[in-house]
Amino acid sequence: MAETECEYDVIIIGGGPVGVGLAIDLAIHGHRSIIVERHKTIQRIPKGQNLTPRTGEHFRRWGVTDAIRAAAPIPRSYGSGGMATYGSFLSDYHYEWFNRAKIINYYAATNERLPQYKTEAVLRARAAADDHITLLMGWSFAALTQNEDGVTVTIAETKGTGQRALTARYLVGCDGARSPVRAAAGITQTVDPHDRLMALLVFHSQQLDEKLSIYGEKAIFNAINPELKGYWQFLGRVDLDCNWFFHAPVPPGTTRDNFDFRTFLEKAVGAPIDIAFEYVGFWELRLSLADSYGTGRVFIAGDAAHSHPPYGGYGVNTGFEDARNLSWKLSACLDGWGGAQLLDSYSAERHPVFASTRDDFIVRSIIDDRSFTEAFDPRGDLAAFEDAWARRAAGDDNMVTQYLPHYAGSPIVCGQSGAVSGATGQHMVTARAGHHLAPVPLPDGADLWNALGAGFTLMMLGGDTGLANGFTSAARQRGIPLKTLDLASAGLMDLYKAEALLVRPDHFVAWAGSAAAADAATILDRATGQFGDKT
Repeated sequence: MAETECEYDVIIIGGGPVGVGLAIDLAIHGHRSIIVERHKTIQRIPKGQNLTPRTGEHFRRWGVTDAIRAAAPIPRSYGSGGMATYGSFLSDYHYEWFNRAKIINYYAATNERLPQYKTEAVLRARAAADDHITLLMGWSFAALTQNEDGVTVTIAETKGTGQRALTARYLVGCDGARSPVRAAAGITQTVDPHDRLMALLVFHSQQLDEKLSIYGEKAIFNAINPELKGYWQFLGRVDLDCNWFFHAPVPPGTTRDNFDFRTFLEKAVGAPIDIAFEYVGFWELRLSLADSYGTGRVFIAGDAAHSHPPYGGYGVNTGFEDARNLSWKLSACLDGWGGAQLLDSYSAERHPVFASTRDDFIVRSIIDDRSFTEAFDPRGDLAAFEDAWARRAAGDDNMVTQYLPHYAGSPIVCGQSGAVSGATGQHMVTARAGHHLAPVPLPDGADLWNALGAGFTLMMLGGDTGLANGFTSAARQRGIPLKTLDLASAGLMDLYKAEALLVRPDHFVAWAGSAAAADAATILDRATGQFGDKT
């Protein structure tokens, strides 16, 4: 298959938020995609509500921030944090939990809160208005073939007998935890043993709204129940009209007909309440991680690459970051300036980030909660429990403040030898290779985020004009889009602790250092995957 025969630059299987976000980002880079989604309408299941400041940066880039906020059913005054409680949601023991406002100064946007189906609606409307994007609803993936030039995908009507063949330079599966694309591409996955059957209840309750008003304006609640051995009971507002959702582990073999969900829910709340169920469903609590995020011209993103319980709000946010990371690399290769190693770096960067998210945050939280409930019991030694609970409350912001996805060990980052990529770290303004660039206000009040280029950006903080000449010349020779910013008068060198920075299209730092030590050609070759022999 020759390049000229391809109908699209990228085929995207899955029209959830990650797939549509990827299409929008590709469109901003000027590339055509088609989204194939098996459902004709958006599935109205409340999930993926807690969106990070980094996701807010994606929304800002995609031009949907105002629409996202207009769609949010819960006022911003409710904030990002919730309440952690012991035993039941109406507990004498509680503290504020998961407040992402503590890290917003390190990002160019704030957190948002709205159910995933509303996010999807906003993103689909944005995609439908873009001539670079084709939306195909009611079709499912059937098969794929690929060669050195492109990919052919067979799709079939979800409810019908029609079939079509699509061709593109690349294929990305954003098709969920049971990804048919992942299976067809032969990408294996590793599954963690934390398997539990979980119930999802969506219901209306005015009494619950009244009872939980004791906590003020809070939208999410996490009950740590000693009977559940570290697994959460999770309650959240769908809106302010007394509509709620509830996640909790249930015994194996539970069905809609053989379990008393009303009593189960009331026990979790800690009081009788009026309940009008709107939805009762089930899902598997499992942690899975694809062993690779791509093979050849086929890639996976979002739940297709990693699935996990809704602990900490990592799900859709991690998927959006997959999309942003992959988009600029696909675009670079489509435009001819991405090197042989660039697409390999997608898996090399994103895989260790989720592995760390899984081990250092999700599994760790299960183990820590289990250990806490086993070690401390208010029915036994009340004083010891209350002391331990107070310590826990004082230090339980770690899931926010220490969650810092980074690519310090990336093969396309010019950083410290021996560094390892992951999801842990300390937020700081200091510019570090492989880390997200913390935006700082410029002296004239201008927004640094808006000043960054669509491709790479060279930020000159020390006033060395020769540096700009070297990078500009090397970038021009390689066809790399590069914007230079002379910020010597802005006084940023002491903040970023570097004379110059090279910032990637996804606003991660590719290189930070001194002008004297900068080899522009070597740095750009590294940052764009144009180095070494492909093995």
